[in-house]
Amino acid sequence: MMFELKEWEELSDWYDQKQGETGDLWHRALIDPTLLRLIGDPRGKDILDLGCGNGYLSRRLARQGGRITALDSSLRMIRNARSHDSKNSLKITYVHAEASKLVSIEEESFDLVFANMSLMDIQDGKGAINEVARVLKKGGRFVASICHPCFDNGSNSGWLLEKGMYGTTTYRRIRAYRKPFKERTPWKSPGKNRYTMSFHRPLQWYAGVLHSSGLAITALEEPEPTEEFVEEESDAPGFAEVPLHLVIEAVKL
Repeated sequence: MMFELKEWEELSDWYDQKQGETGDLWHRALIDPTLLRLIGDPRGKDILDLGCGNGYLSRRLARQGGRITALDSSLRMIRNARSHDSKNSLKITYVHAEASKLVSIEEESFDLVFANMSLMDIQDGKGAINEVARVLKKGGRFVASICHPCFDNGSNSGWLLEKGMYGTTTYRRIRAYRKPFKERTPWKSPGKNRYTMSFHRPLQWYAGVLHSSGLAITALEEPEPTEEFVEEESDAPGFAEVPLHLVIEAVKL
């Protein structure tokens, strides 16, 4: 665990620059539109950003009237997030903690918990979901975006191009889906490749853990590429047919 945290600490400054105030291309133009639609109007709600990164979504929701708590296991991520609003005019509460050990947060504290592309990077995913259920109010919602377990499981998946008489057809290859596994994920940061640990879990795992935690799935959505994404991303044609991300909404019973 300490090694994995060190990787995120070393990556945090570059990641902050990459995400900025609007998120990088993949967040801004592919993942976030669906995530934000499911989050809905944040006004007057107590919201936990689980794995906040540089906090750009926390700031966005705070500007829209949400009462935001931003949490990350990387202290450097928290410091970078704070630096975007050094006087904390948005009144965001920052918490440095592991997602599976929210010991400083009381039960039934939040109307909404969201995790934007962080759940599959958390080693104790079951513990994190159990904690989400504990800190949600009854009827509160959990919204999470993740790499699509069916179509994106690291080095065991990828695009295949078949050139034929009438043009090129794009396929998605996939293997090793059924069993959970962990794998180092490369990030192409300037100067050298950096790595963080990610954890593949099949859909059955997510459904089972959410159910056992007292959370009922109410939506499963697969983000589609926006015009901006299609214009700027070379692999966009494949995304039009095969989704690489999944957004889950679950309600605490």
